[in-house]
Amino acid sequence: MKYIDLFNHLKKIENYTDNEIEIDEKTALRNFTFKSNYRFILPGGLGNNDDYEYIPSIPKDYEPDVIQQMLNKKDSDIMENIQFRYHMMMPKAIEKAKGVIFMFHGFNEKSWYKYMPWAKHIVDKTGKSVIMFPIAFHMNRAPAAWSSTREMYRVSEQRKERHPDVICSSLSNVAISTRLHNKPQRFIWSGLQTYYDVIDFVESIKEGNHQSIETDASIDFMSYSIGTFLGEILMMSNKDGHFSNSRYATFCGGSVFNRLSPVSKFILDSEANVSLYSFVVEHLESHMKRDDVLRHYMHTHPEGNNFRSMLNYRTLTKEREQRFREMSQQFYAITLTNDEVVPTYEVINTLQGSLRDIPIVVEELDYPYKYIHEDPFPALPKIADEVDKQFRFTFDKISDFLK
Repeated sequence: MKYIDLFNHLKKIENYTDNEIEIDEKTALRNFTFKSNYRFILPGGLGNNDDYEYIPSIPKDYEPDVIQQMLNKKDSDIMENIQFRYHMMMPKAIEKAKGVIFMFHGFNEKSWYKYMPWAKHIVDKTGKSVIMFPIAFHMNRAPAAWSSTREMYRVSEQRKERHPDVICSSLSNVAISTRLHNKPQRFIWSGLQTYYDVIDFVESIKEGNHQSIETDASIDFMSYSIGTFLGEILMMSNKDGHFSNSRYATFCGGSVFNRLSPVSKFILDSEANVSLYSFVVEHLESHMKRDDVLRHYMHTHPEGNNFRSMLNYRTLTKEREQRFREMSQQFYAITLTNDEVVPTYEVINTLQGSLRDIPIVVEELDYPYKYIHEDPFPALPKIADEVDKQFRFTFDKISDFLK
C-alpha cells in the first residue's frame, strides 16, 4: 500500500475504544489502559504545591473564561492525563511480543495520525511491536477542549490582542502556549511525570504484568522531535540497567533544548517560547534555590541531572558527552536538511559532542519535495509517489537499525 493510502486508511480506523483493530492480514492495533502514579509531582499535587504565577504582572482574568478555567484547574486534577488509553501496534499472529519499541512523538501533538504509518512500517520490517506512548498533557492525555476549534478560536484572537507582537499564535498551539506562558515549569513537571510513567511501564513488563508483552522482551526506542529529549533522558539515566542493551533511533530530534527553534504555528508561539526559555534555561538555577521540590528532583535524582544537562548546551556538558560516548553504539539519528526546528548541526553538536569525537551516526537526508519539520511526509496526491519513496527509504534505515 502506498504511503498516502496507508496514511488515510490508518487515520480512518484508529480509535481508543476498541480493544483490537485489524489493520490488515498481518498487523493489528491493540489498545490498553495506563494509570499514572505520579500526579503528585504536578503543580497542585501533594508533593508539589507550586501554584505561583511565573508572570505576576499579568492579571488573573487576562484570558477568556475557557482558558482561565483551564489555568485555574490544578494540573494534578486533570484526569485525562492520569488515566488514559494507549496504542500498541503488533503482528496479529503474536499473542505476546518478544520485542517492543517505544515510540515518542513531538511537541504539541494531538493525534497519532502521522505516526501510524511509521509504526506500521517498523512492525512489518522488524517483527517487533510498537508502543505509542503519549507524553503528559499531549495526545489523548489532554482535555478535548484544548483541541476544539470553536473553543480555541476566541482564545487565539484574544491572545493576539493581549500580545500584539506575538509571532505564530494559532488555533493549534494556543492551548499549550497559554499554559506554558502562564507556568513554564509545567515543561519540567510533565516531562518528569512521563519519564516515571515509562519506567513504571517497563518495570510492569519485567514483572510479567502486561498481557501482550513477554517478561524478557527486548526494549528499544524510536522517537521524533521533542520526544527524543524524553528518550535521551531515559537512556542516559538507564534506571536499574533496564536500557543497557536498548537501541535508539531518532528522526528529526536529538539536540539539547536551548538549541531548538520551536516557534511555529504548530508548536509554540513566541510569547510562550520566551517564557519557557527564561525559566528552564536562563533562570533555572535561581528557581531551584527558592523551590525545594524542584531542587530535589533536578539535583538529587540522576534523571533530574540528565534533564538539566539536556536543557542547556553549556550545563553539565562533560557529563552529558560522556554518557553519549558510552552509549554511542546504541544510537542512530536521521535529520533533514531543511528542518528549521531541529537543525542538523545542532543534533551533531549534541550527539557527537563539541569536539565531534563521539561516534554516534547522524545521517542527514533531503527530500526532493517541499517539506517542513512538522510534516516530513505530506499526504498530497500530486507528490504521492515521491513521498512514498522517501518514506520507505527513511524508515527502512530506521527499521534496519532497530532489528
